[in-house]
Amino acid sequence: MGREYLDYLHDLFSAFAPVTTRAMFGGHGVYRDGVILAIVIDETLYLKVDDATRAAFEAEGSAPFVYEAKGKAVPMSYWTVPDEALDSPQDFRPWAQRAWEAALRKPKPKSKKRKASNRKMGSE
Repeated sequence: MGREYLDYLHDLFSAFAPVTTRAMFGGHGVYRDGVILAIVIDETLYLKVDDATRAAFEAEGSAPFVYEAKGKAVPMSYWTVPDEALDSPQDFRPWAQRAWEAALRKPKPKSKKRKASNRKMGSE
């Protein structure tokens, strides 16, 4: 992905919030405050979607990013952005806000800490 497209993305998000981009899985992740809210694959932007925001994306004809694994299509929770929203940072802002809210609602992964033993060492 070219620097020009990444610069465009930073400009697009400018009315919403400062973002950073990081290469990942053959594309890029888009982050705000260290939280991923979008991915870019083949210069196509996909925003984070959840149950609360999916209907808005569906109503605009957006579609999820789909990859193939073991011969099956696997849709992700990142959806294309309506074309009109890509016209300006102001038009894009409500979509970025939806993605941010969906990203914040995503449950945090459970910690895999080992449970402390109730046994006292050395006392028998």
